[in-house]
Amino acid sequence: MTQGNQGPGRRAVLGAGLGAGALLAGAGTAGRARAQAGQPTIRIGFLTDLSGPYKDITGETGAICARQAIADFGAAEKGMRVEVLLADHQHRPDVGVGIIREWFDRGDVDVILDVGNSAIGLAAGSLVTERNKIQLNTGAASSDLTGRSCNANTIHWPYDTWSNANSAARSLLASGGNRWFFVTADYAFGKAMQADATRIVEAGGGQVVGSAVHPFPGTTDFSSYLVQARARRANVVAFANAGADTLNCVKQAAEFGLTRAGIRPAALVAFIQDIKALGLDVAQGLTISESFYWDLNDRTRAFTERLRPRLTNGGMPNMDHAAAYSSTLHYLKAVSELGVARAKADGRAVVAAMKAMPTDDDCFGRGSVRADGRKIHPMYLFEAKRPSESTGPWDLLKLVGTTPAEQAFRPLSEGGCSLVTN
Repeated sequence: MTQGNQGPGRRAVLGAGLGAGALLAGAGTAGRARAQAGQPTIRIGFLTDLSGPYKDITGETGAICARQAIADFGAAEKGMRVEVLLADHQHRPDVGVGIIREWFDRGDVDVILDVGNSAIGLAAGSLVTERNKIQLNTGAASSDLTGRSCNANTIHWPYDTWSNANSAARSLLASGGNRWFFVTADYAFGKAMQADATRIVEAGGGQVVGSAVHPFPGTTDFSSYLVQARARRANVVAFANAGADTLNCVKQAAEFGLTRAGIRPAALVAFIQDIKALGLDVAQGLTISESFYWDLNDRTRAFTERLRPRLTNGGMPNMDHAAAYSSTLHYLKAVSELGVARAKADGRAVVAAMKAMPTDDDCFGRGSVRADGRKIHPMYLFEAKRPSESTGPWDLLKLVGTTPAEQAFRPLSEGGCSLVTN
C-alpha cells in the first residue's frame, strides 16, 4: 500500500464493481451514460499516511469517507466523473512533494486531500498556488496553513493547533493547571502546537516551566521527558504530538504515576482511536478537543450509520475522517456550481466559491469558510468515560464543554494571513 516515491501510486479502487479509474458513487445506468459523455474527470489525490504512526487517525478510512461524500452528493447522477488516487507520503516532505508534483504534472489531479503532515501541507501551499490547483487539508494541524502561510488555493479542515490549544489550555488553567511542561514532536505540527499553547497559557496567567523535543517518527521511550517534567514541578505535562506517540506518552505517564503525583497529562491532539487503544482504565478522565464525535447528535449518528458498512476494520470515524467527507462534499458543490471544465481550469475560482457558499453536512452541521481559508464550526471538549459509564465498545467519550464557532478558532485579525483585509 505504500507508494513512497513511486510517483502518484496506484489508483485506489474505492467503488464497488469499478476498476481503477472513475469513481461513480451511487451511479445508475443513466448516470453512468451521462457521466461518460465527454465530461472531463475530476481527480482527487488523497495523500495520507498508509503505513506510519498516523495511519489509523488519517489513512484509508479518510478515503472511504471521501467516497461516501461522492455517493451522497450523487456525482454520477449529476453527470460528473470523479476519480480518487491514493498515495502514502511516509511523513517525508520530499516524498509527499514528489507525489504532488507527479499528480499535477502527469496525473491531471485537481485537488489534494488529507495530507496529514504539516510540513508537507505547508510545502503543498506553494505548489497549489503555482499550478492553480487546490489543497483541502484535513489531516495536518499547523495553524500557519491559514496564518502567515495562507494562500488562495488552500482550505483547512477540521481543527488546528490554535483551536485545540485554546480549548485545552483554557480548561486546564481554569482548574489550576498553571505550570506546563511540553513533550513535543520535532516537526512543524508539534512546534506549532507548542507555540500556540504557550501563548494561550501565558496569556491566561500560567507558566511554561520546560519542554523536550523528541524525534519524529521512531521514538517509543518518553521516560526521560516525563522525569524532566516531574523535576520541573509541572502540574500539567502537555503532549504536542499525535498517534502512537501520544499513546506511548499517556501510557508511560500512567506507569510513572504522574497523575498520583498531581501532574495532569494533556493530549493536545487525540482521537477516539487513541482512547480506544489506551482503554478506559488508562484513559479515563483524559480530556481531548474534537470537532466531531460519532454520537454527538442525530446527524453525526446518521452519517456514521451510512459509513460503517464500508469500514472493513470495524472502526469509527474521527474528526479527520469526517473532514475528508465534509470537504469533499463542499468541494463537489462548488464544482457543480461552476461547471467541471471551469473548476478544472481554475482552482482559485473553486476555492472562492467554497468560501462564498455556506457549509452544511451531517458531520459538522452548518458552518462557513473564512477569507483566510479556515473552515469554521464549533469545537467540543470531551472527557474519556470511566469504564462503568460505557455502554459499548465505542461509547468512550462524554461532552463536557462546547466552544461556539465564532470563538473556536484564532481571530481572523491575528493570523497574519495576507488574504485578510482590514
